Amino acid sequence: MDDISRMKELIDILNKASRAYYSDDEEIMSNVQYDALYDELLSLESKTGTVIADSPTQKVGYEVQSALPKVKHQSPMLSLDKTKDPAALKAWLKDKEGDLSWKMDGITVVLTYENGELVQAATRGNGETGEIITANARTFKNLPSKIPFNGQLTIRGEAVISYDDFEKINGSIPEGEQKYKNPRNLCSGSVRQLNSRITAERNVNLIAFSLVEAQGIDDINSRWKRLEFLRDLGFETVYTKQVTAADVEDAVRWFSENIKNNKYPSDGLVLTLDDRAYSLTLGTTAKFPRDSIAFKWQDETAETKLLDIEWNASRTGLINPVAVFEAVELEGTTVSRASVHNLSLVEELKLGVGDIIEVYKANMIIPQIKKNMTGSGTVVVPESCPACGEATEIHNEKGTKTLVCVNPLCPAKRIRSFEHFVERNCMNIEGLSVQTLEKLVDMGFIKEFADIFSISAHKDRIEKMEGFGEKSFNNLIESIERSRNVEPGNLLNSLGIPNVGLSNAKLVADHFDNDVESVINACEEDLTGIEGIGPVIGRNIYDYFHSENTLSAFRRLIKELNIIKPVKSTTSSPISGKTFVITGSLNTFQNRDELKRYIEDRGGKVTGSVTSKTDFLINNDVTSGSGKNKKAKELGVPVIDEDSFREMAEGI
Repeated sequence: MDDISRMKELIDILNKASRAYYSDDEEIMSNVQYDALYDELLSLESKTGTVIADSPTQKVGYEVQSALPKVKHQSPMLSLDKTKDPAALKAWLKDKEGDLSWKMDGITVVLTYENGELVQAATRGNGETGEIITANARTFKNLPSKIPFNGQLTIRGEAVISYDDFEKINGSIPEGEQKYKNPRNLCSGSVRQLNSRITAERNVNLIAFSLVEAQGIDDINSRWKRLEFLRDLGFETVYTKQVTAADVEDAVRWFSENIKNNKYPSDGLVLTLDDRAYSLTLGTTAKFPRDSIAFKWQDETAETKLLDIEWNASRTGLINPVAVFEAVELEGTTVSRASVHNLSLVEELKLGVGDIIEVYKANMIIPQIKKNMTGSGTVVVPESCPACGEATEIHNEKGTKTLVCVNPLCPAKRIRSFEHFVERNCMNIEGLSVQTLEKLVDMGFIKEFADIFSISAHKDRIEKMEGFGEKSFNNLIESIERSRNVEPGNLLNSLGIPNVGLSNAKLVADHFDNDVESVINACEEDLTGIEGIGPVIGRNIYDYFHSENTLSAFRRLIKELNIIKPVKSTTSSPISGKTFVITGSLNTFQNRDELKRYIEDRGGKVTGSVTSKTDFLINNDVTSGSGKNKKAKELGVPVIDEDSFREMAEGI
């Protein structure tokens, strides 16, 4: 592994450790391990002269601006001529060597370094004039803030957001707010923020595709080698294949087969002559440079019949239209559904059941409707939400119409609560992924927790769902049946009461001798007086069981269950009656849940935070400077490792 690759690996490891420590109060490595890796990173940064913006050795100062200043580019940034015919690339290349790469679908940025420091970053803008985004560029996740190069260096690259980060950001948008349409749309807004802290939170990456100028390296004529030069400086460069007329069509096929493996959005390919000196002699047309050409995927289309428009409620409150049509083959797969995005597009396409439509895969991935040959416009917009049955509203934001459910109790908005309900430490129902839950909610089969135990009534329709079949359905039903036998602590944890995790749920259940009715009828003082619970958690539990809506839903749920009391150990144990807190990584126990069960089976208790009533903090790094270790030291609570705990528990 070369030095730059090792640096990137270290940055990833150290940043994960920092997030775990500062955000989750977890330790995934000891201070000694962290310091050793940090020192290794510092040493490599000193050796290579490269510092990546995301490095933990750097302190990024965020900047807020009132407006983005404009800058005129030294040379115009022209658009590329385009073709959809691979054979045209062969004819264009003739006897020259070329470099074929992804055409990244983001925001083009020009970056200038002087004596190793980033001094300016600007967007492409209209090709003549761009906007200065230097403060934002300094927060790009993978961009070197320092490079081992004296003099001036200018590069062009594409600011992009990965599909994974796009999904995470969209999933974090508050209910009722409109999501971003695609990664490029999100990236554009992120790059042009006036507050660079927001840009930093979006995980923007910079993929370099061209070295424009670098003082003293004019002898590097090959564009391929110029990209290698940028990689050696620490830049992430666009994936590229060297081609000739003889193999360019094979290379296009390779890219088309691997587009699904590209973590960043791409809307085609770019073919550039490798010989830079020769390229400069070609000049430009009025609109295009003569040394490069873009290849756009030839969209494979098919005509089909529109069978239905499904309206799917989402966790944001938007009700999204999905076209269902007679199945057709596109790009080697069978397609029968396509998102129509919003109400405005339904109206623009004049959709109606029975219409003959033309469909394709955008960028060879996403099924879309290209046009409607019939244009009946007979689709009826639902007046009630398909998930909850409450009235819908049509919102018009910046000229785009959307259909919205405004019911705050809509089950579609509670997907996360259903997801939590089925987790291993709750009801432990295997086979109900968030994607499956969303489908079952969309179809109206799940409106509250109790409905999960009745989905066998919808066997025929569920077996026809994408990714399902008779075997999958039977496995799911078996898992649901097993989950009916549940301990009170797991049941209380599954309800999603704020601040109530498994440890607190078990404390409450144990206090009331695992009698659920006693928990329901407990007064607020009884709950807040439980050791390790406190006023906030106690109040949350009291409120849950004194709300008519949640209590009636809980009553319907427990009718479906067989609530069993946990079997307590009848043998005396040295740790019986003692209270423990667990933090950090474990060596002999598989995970914290296993250690919790071990303690509870022997009459001990496990709580989430260190207090004066804590007897021991278990942490394999007893000298750690974590928040829990510091609190234990302040309160005089002993910190012990796993081996010491084992000796105590087993009376050794």
